[in-house]
Amino acid sequence: MLSIILSACLVSNPGQCRDFKIPLDIDMDARQCAMVAPPYFAQWSEEHPQWQIRRWKCQPANLNDT
Repeated sequence: MLSIILSACLVSNPGQCRDFKIPLDIDMDARQCAMVAPPYFAQWSEEHPQWQIRRWKCQPANLNDT
């Protein structure tokens, strides 16, 4: 499984940034993830107007999990 990783910064403080993980419940490869990702981060942006997305990527869901 893959997740979309959003790197976003606060609109009010652009120096304060963090990563957010959007898990995908669909089994797909990275290319397919890149094709289906835009609606997911568009919805995330609408739900989190205080954050501005700087970049995003698809990666295995379990990567960086501890």
